[in-house]
Amino acid sequence: MFETSVRAGVFRAAREGARWLSTGWAGGEWTANAAYNVSVPEGFERDDLGDYLAERRADAGFDEAGPALLTGVDLGHARGARLGPVAAVATAGVSNPAALPMSPSAERADASARSAASDSPGDDASPDVGTVNVVVGTERALADGALANLLAVAVEAKTATLLAESGFPGTTTDAVVAGCDPGGERVPFSGSATEVGACARACVRESVRASLDSRYGDGTDAAIPESVADADHGVVTDRRAAVFEP
Repeated sequence: MFETSVRAGVFRAAREGARWLSTGWAGGEWTANAAYNVSVPEGFERDDLGDYLAERRADAGFDEAGPALLTGVDLGHARGARLGPVAAVATAGVSNPAALPMSPSAERADASARSAASDSPGDDASPDVGTVNVVVGTERALADGALANLLAVAVEAKTATLLAESGFPGTTTDAVVAGCDPGGERVPFSGSATEVGACARACVRESVRASLDSRYGDGTDAAIPESVADADHGVVTDRRAAVFEP
């Protein structure tokens, strides 16, 4: 299984020669010995992210480059889960929820009450807010499509868990890294009915719930906002798209 460790505000999932697919900065496909989730300080404004991540890896004693996510959540709230050939580690914060109402017109009052009035945060959105980041890996060797689908399965599980726990499907800055071991047993599929997919769904659910409980549960002084208007940041997608038959 992937080796996991946290040092100096940097989480690392390590596996020699692993293949990764990332939705974070400089994302896409990677072949690297490790992937990272890096906690940034409040008021973070660096835009030279490649240099910044190299500095943080060096400070933590991690030499290998790899895909990396950024989060404003303290890594003391990172939580992991393992099942079968899969493990996942999540950091979860909901200070910047992204609501997607099924009846957009009903949410216009809430949307107009927001201090940040945009449903497109853009590529320059600061990571020093909430963010739900997930790093999920399997010891199986996944086909290209199966690796992409593992990422989709992780996002689906993250969304379902957040909806159940917070009422929001996500935040404005969520990101996922999915990885596999090319030296493992080859698997052509990773959907919800497969072993890899089912285990990934469970691992993401448990890790996200545990991280939320660490940050917002009993004994903490933080609370998940009840609406976007109550949050420090956030967006409501209250637009309607035109439906057509292709």
